[in-house]
Amino acid sequence: MTQPPGRARCARLLACALIATLGAGATAHAQRADDYPTRAVRVIIPFAPGGPPDVIGRPLLQKLSEGFNQPFLFDNRPGASGTLGSDFVAKSAKDGYTLLYTTGSHNTNTLLIRKLPYDAKRDFQPISQITLSYGQLMVVHPSLPAKDLKTFIALARSAPGKLHFGSAGVGNITHLHGEMLMAAAALKMTHVPYKGASLAQNDLLGGHIEVMFPSLSQIGPLINNGRVRAIALGGPVRAPLFPNVPTFAEFGYPQVDTPGWQAMWAPAGTPRERIAKLNAEIMRIIKSTDMRTRIEEAGLRPIGSSVDEFTAFIERDFAFFEKAIRTAKIEAQ
Repeated sequence: MTQPPGRARCARLLACALIATLGAGATAHAQRADDYPTRAVRVIIPFAPGGPPDVIGRPLLQKLSEGFNQPFLFDNRPGASGTLGSDFVAKSAKDGYTLLYTTGSHNTNTLLIRKLPYDAKRDFQPISQITLSYGQLMVVHPSLPAKDLKTFIALARSAPGKLHFGSAGVGNITHLHGEMLMAAAALKMTHVPYKGASLAQNDLLGGHIEVMFPSLSQIGPLINNGRVRAIALGGPVRAPLFPNVPTFAEFGYPQVDTPGWQAMWAPAGTPRERIAKLNAEIMRIIKSTDMRTRIEEAGLRPIGSSVDEFTAFIERDFAFFEKAIRTAKIEAQ
């Protein structure tokens, strides 16, 4: 039965109105979906409070909070050389509301720990590299009768295993650096792993361990006030903050080089548009004068890389440490 013209026209108008309403609703929904973040973002730091990631990570998250007008919460979850916190992120929802802020141990853990509860490459999405170090410092307790690397090596060789070096955990760069030195200089020290660099530092200051290989950002002030003595620096060049501290290469050990870095990741599968928003904001923050100054004053180099740049860096860094660990004959545990 044919509808009257007026009723047919009315039906068409209602249909058009319904389509328009549905379209507007879909557009509004899409806009809401792209408004990330709309609530607090938790950022896991898999180390104890007070370590190198806190020095740069906390001010970075504060600026992310201001930029997105949502809290970016710093959540320290130490344990198992940083793998407990990393595993938590790997198994979190892939929505951009749980992120990982970590160090180069993300790569070295894969090489030095036999059974990880996650795949460092497959289970994480790179967001951006934040910093790059000049290399790890070798520092000793002031009571140790060693003023430079040559006298330290002689002392260590005279008492194999008697000197203790602390690290932020097995597989951490602070551990790997000590292993590299022992392999290169043919000496033996006893490794004491902790749940974070700050805990190892406390025992160094207390004289419970004699040696540590921390980052400049962590140990710089303690060198200046004489609470620890700097012996040598990993890396090809001296650090601008401590121009009087020679490199291992200057003593004839160029292979003792462990470039450290800090970076942010998300669980693999996090929406690309959210990764892009995070990356763009991080790059903007790192380019700001005050953030660059803060990073440089901590003895680090500001990076703020794109996702592609960071991804390529990860591969180069992994290859570097894979070769270094093999050369030093360090076995996975």
